Amino acid sequence: MQNIKVISLGGSIIVPDKVDRVFLKDFYRLIITYLEEEPGRKIILVCGGGGPAREYQGAYREIIEKSIPSEEDWIGIAATKLNAALLKHMFAGYCVNEVIENPTIVPEFTGRILVASGWKPGFSTDYDAVILAEQFSADAVINLSNIEKVYTADPKIDPAATPIDRITWVDFRNIVGDTWVPGKNLPFDPIASKKAAELHLRVIIASGKDCGNIKKILYGEPFHGTIIE
Repeated sequence: MQNIKVISLGGSIIVPDKVDRVFLKDFYRLIITYLEEEPGRKIILVCGGGGPAREYQGAYREIIEKSIPSEEDWIGIAATKLNAALLKHMFAGYCVNEVIENPTIVPEFTGRILVASGWKPGFSTDYDAVILAEQFSADAVINLSNIEKVYTADPKIDPAATPIDRITWVDFRNIVGDTWVPGKNLPFDPIASKKAAELHLRVIIASGKDCGNIKKILYGEPFHGTIIE
């Protein structure tokens, strides 16, 4: 059986304001080393929109002086495609397939890395990662972003908020709610959370900037983050 890891790589990690070349070099080396150690290992990378998505969505809202969520989503999806193109060509030779835009229609996974972008309005790329985990029978999604752990509340708003090491889907969904808002910074988007709960899928929330911690997750070692299951 193939060992497939699904990583939802937040756009805030790829392009916080501009492309984070230092992180991507470290991430590139980590992934290549991980794959080369065992021939059966494969990785699916799902790219978020990051700084470009927020910048263009903000410009859109300011120009028309209102917000239509579906239109904002399409702008964000365009940003994910640019980030996905960067990742695909970074891993040229390992990533044989074209960038996946619709996670419900997937080709034979012929390389070692599969890269996916956003799909359509109504949810973030977290949902795409969940669907791809279902398609390829992965048992978990590793969600890497600028959020290190799930907290009982937003620590930027509530000073009494405390970090959580492990949480059930029922309790997590009580924290994030059921509504998707384009550009909102949540540990895992509500629509993806609902689907993951239905699939009994395990999701790992961790900081995407710490490649040492990412390595621990990939190798099944104790790590800093939150497990949702």
